[in-house]
Amino acid sequence: MTEALYPSFGVLLVDDEPPWLRSLGMMLEGGGINNLSQLSDPRQVMELLAEKEIGVLLLDLTMPHLSGEELLAAVSQEFPEITVIILSGLNQLETAVRCMRQGAFDYLVKTDEEERILDSVRRAIRMQELQRENKEMRRRLLDDRLEFPEAFSSIVTGNKVMRSIFKYIEAVARSTQPILITGESGVGKELVARAVHSLSRGSGPLVPVNVAGLEDNVFTDTLFGHRKGAFTGADENRSGMVEQAAEGTLFLDEIGDLSLTCQVKLLRLLQEGEYYPLGSDLPKQLKARIVVATHEDLSKRRDAGAFRKDLYYRLRAHHVHIPPLRERKDDIPLLLDHFLEESAAIFKKKKPSYPKELVTLLTNYSFPGNLRELRAMVFDAMSVHDSRMLSMSSFLSAMEGKGETASASVGAREENLFQTVEELPTLSAAVEQLVAEAMRRADNNQTMASRLLGISQPALSKRLQRRG
Repeated sequence: MTEALYPSFGVLLVDDEPPWLRSLGMMLEGGGINNLSQLSDPRQVMELLAEKEIGVLLLDLTMPHLSGEELLAAVSQEFPEITVIILSGLNQLETAVRCMRQGAFDYLVKTDEEERILDSVRRAIRMQELQRENKEMRRRLLDDRLEFPEAFSSIVTGNKVMRSIFKYIEAVARSTQPILITGESGVGKELVARAVHSLSRGSGPLVPVNVAGLEDNVFTDTLFGHRKGAFTGADENRSGMVEQAAEGTLFLDEIGDLSLTCQVKLLRLLQEGEYYPLGSDLPKQLKARIVVATHEDLSKRRDAGAFRKDLYYRLRAHHVHIPPLRERKDDIPLLLDHFLEESAAIFKKKKPSYPKELVTLLTNYSFPGNLRELRAMVFDAMSVHDSRMLSMSSFLSAMEGKGETASASVGAREENLFQTVEELPTLSAAVEQLVAEAMRRADNNQTMASRLLGISQPALSKRLQRRG
């Protein structure tokens, strides 16, 4: 299998000394940067930039025929989107200032430590990636069409917010930076992670790991693996999940529950792009894309000191928030049909029809368990279904079993309705408005409206008759 190139655009190294070029190239490749081109004749640079997709350019300052400063000026004028780093044999402050004013991203001395040079190139690559991602997002926001709708085929939705999320995912999926997926339990975060994976640049597998509650040693062994003899019972080498993900996607679920000790190790992995298996002194390169998910509010955990700030900002380089089902109720009929088809196939029954009141009932329920809860309700109903029409009784039992009726679920989410009202309505007027709203939500079905109001259907009918 051909090794994936990183970054997705080219990095061009220009120096009139071939030995230094080779040394610099080996240094960058050792740091995981392998999409490299090299030139020892500065006169060929502009021609190559016109032909190849170059994002980062490393220029020697002192070269025959054409100096680095002269090339910097030409590149800044003709290819202003390219990020340029100047490399010099001497640490000259005036020259450095002059180069930075002409548009150089950084000024480095060849005798600098390898880590400083690597860090500068990585930052230049990251800035270039951000610029390209922003440009891609602007383009996609103007174009309402999904380019790869098949990547989202497993996510049943017609919701506009979800569609905008899909467009964002398409724009950032090929980035090398982590993606943070947030949302309540049961909203489908793993499905979104799989969509990210299918759209990403990698050719490896998707490797999911639930990190909730993992102790330090277990976390290290799970992610990084170990060498034979690293600890008692380590009878052979074992590759960790990072290595198994290879050039694919490592999906870390429930990241909000990760201990502070393990957070340090994950941060180091993201910062340095390398890791050490237990019992090994030789580092291995991180090649996989990192996608993390949590149902927790990470910003609150960060403020409370339970989640590291530096890791928090690393992980949310790209952020996808999946709304709960109660905020995308237009999807409930689609999901109901989808889960009915799925459950009918599993139970080997014909897909039933259902009373229209069922959709009204479901859309007025809060679904604290989101899609997972709706799916469980449908499967439970199908398991006992034996007639042409699907019964609503199992759905009602499931809602009441949670100590929550449709009306209670709505009321629990709403704040004091009269808190901001300057003049309170009379009691009779407030009741009239409540009845009218219940009938609207129930699509004028008295049985459903009475359930929303918590009164009997005859009592509601009498009230409606009095209204005329």
